[in-house]
Amino acid sequence: MIHSLYSHKDIFLRELISNASDALDKLRFEALSRPDLAPPAELEIRLVTDTGARTLSIHDNGIGMTRDEVVGNIGTIARSGTREFLRAVRERQGQAGAEHGSPTPQEPQDPQAPQAPSDMIGQFGVGFYSSFMVADRITLVTRRASETAATRWESSGDGYTLAAAERETAGTTVTLHLKPKEEEDGLKDYTDTSVLKEVVKRYSDFVSYPIRLGGDTLNSMKAIWARGKDEVTEEEHREFYKHISHDWNDPLEHISVHIEGSFEARALLYIPAKAPFDLHQRDGVHRGLQLYVKRVFIMDDWRELLPPYLRFVRGVVASDDLSLNVSREILQKDRQVQAIRKHLVRRILAALKDMKDRRPASYRTFWTEFGAVLKEGLISFEEGHEKILDLVMAPSSVSTEPVTLGDYVKRMKDGQDAIYYITATSRDAGERSPHLEALRAREREVLFFTDPIDELWLRLPREVEGKLLVSVAKSDLQVGTDEEKKRAEEARKESEESLKDVLTALRAKLQDEVKDVRLSSRLTESPACLVGDPGDLSPQMQELLRRAGQDVPKVKRVLELNPTHPIVTKLRQLHAVDTNDPRLTLYAELLYGQALLAEGGVLADPAAFSRRLTELMLQA
Repeated sequence: MIHSLYSHKDIFLRELISNASDALDKLRFEALSRPDLAPPAELEIRLVTDTGARTLSIHDNGIGMTRDEVVGNIGTIARSGTREFLRAVRERQGQAGAEHGSPTPQEPQDPQAPQAPSDMIGQFGVGFYSSFMVADRITLVTRRASETAATRWESSGDGYTLAAAERETAGTTVTLHLKPKEEEDGLKDYTDTSVLKEVVKRYSDFVSYPIRLGGDTLNSMKAIWARGKDEVTEEEHREFYKHISHDWNDPLEHISVHIEGSFEARALLYIPAKAPFDLHQRDGVHRGLQLYVKRVFIMDDWRELLPPYLRFVRGVVASDDLSLNVSREILQKDRQVQAIRKHLVRRILAALKDMKDRRPASYRTFWTEFGAVLKEGLISFEEGHEKILDLVMAPSSVSTEPVTLGDYVKRMKDGQDAIYYITATSRDAGERSPHLEALRAREREVLFFTDPIDELWLRLPREVEGKLLVSVAKSDLQVGTDEEKKRAEEARKESEESLKDVLTALRAKLQDEVKDVRLSSRLTESPACLVGDPGDLSPQMQELLRRAGQDVPKVKRVLELNPTHPIVTKLRQLHAVDTNDPRLTLYAELLYGQALLAEGGVLADPAAFSRRLTELMLQA
């Protein structure tokens, strides 16, 4: 049964420490109304090992158990002593309310009256048995506070024995007779001090009682998420972040979250300064949010609480109200999870916006490390695309630093109705593209989107402050004021009439490569460029799909010619002399290859292009 409930053997120590913590809580609670149960000067949990005998003992000086409680709580599977204790407390409080009149909303219960501790952990009564994953025999000796008799319980997993025992003080000792390591594949040596320190640090670091081994205290007991935002120093934040993330860099930002309502939860979130090596692997070994319930570690990398585009966030979510399953390893699906997720996403995006507005240098650092991942949110089915779009930055043709879309809109020229951008493998490749020539001539700013994800989110219509994002590589691009656009269109039509025959000839010769040959109003220096019609897959998008192992059909694009370029003039003259001149085919193929190379593309047949270039040189 235990092997079906728990997936990690280390869990047994978490469960035994949790039981010990509950026993200490119970003693403190009962002592409030029973002075004869005054707890020891210090409540603690002690670990004792015996390497020769291969035993590990967990001692606590808590409430202890009577013989009947041992039979009921330990000898009966899935009967939780903590659960029964809380039920009994509620019954006593209910009886007291009935005798003295139940308090009304205007008459709250006496705040000085003893209240059951809210951070008791045990509720299913099976955690104790997880010890059988690592031990072939378990001995328990316990003595109830205010009593003198002690009880010894022992089991090898196939029944148990009970006997009277001796114990000097109240409390419980659980001794595990560990299995030989060679019997269990991969079994750790739980008598090894370093192993115990590691397990306690991972699972029980924030238990509110000291956990000691020899003279050392293994846990910090500092659950800083439970303290007020102003009570935690920056140094404590840095230390805590490094503890939970295993990152030696200081975080860029920390976010304290307190959720109240039908349930309560707290979160302490951190935005790292450096991206981990596995950031772009969604199933990588990154460490995301950790879940603590009643200060006990339950789960690492809790992915249900954040969408994948926020997977760079590190931190802790803690609550006493979340529903756990019987093994306490995964969370039950319920509305609480969705409510926490929605709240955390909203707070993280708000914190990033605040960083962008108030600390632009820090935000640029964040964007360099995590911008590509954040943009994945623009293709998700989650809400909040507008908030993410407000955070997007990109290199610009007029700035040495990345700029936001909002900054771009503020700098737009009078009469400009669009945000111009180009996708490219790098800023340098984008800068060299002939598609920018007309925009430079008119002093229009262009943004360079260079991440693979940009090809996906920019395929959907995107708008910022009423300005549409427009690709400069699309065939329907028009730049300038309405008057400038009108003049450019008239000039294009005039040139088209004089070059009609040449365009027809080039279409025929390049019909296997392009869907059309047109005149361009965007070129000022280059003879030609390739553009895509709206809805066409860009070359970068085609490459992404190929890398993903998908078959990509050939996408024919449009070859645009610069009507004022000398090469186009020479082609018209050549065609006028002899419409069948074989050089027309050579020049057409070279123009197409040149346009492909100018935008950073790859030639389908470099050897053939080289032969055509050699032939042209020989003719010259």
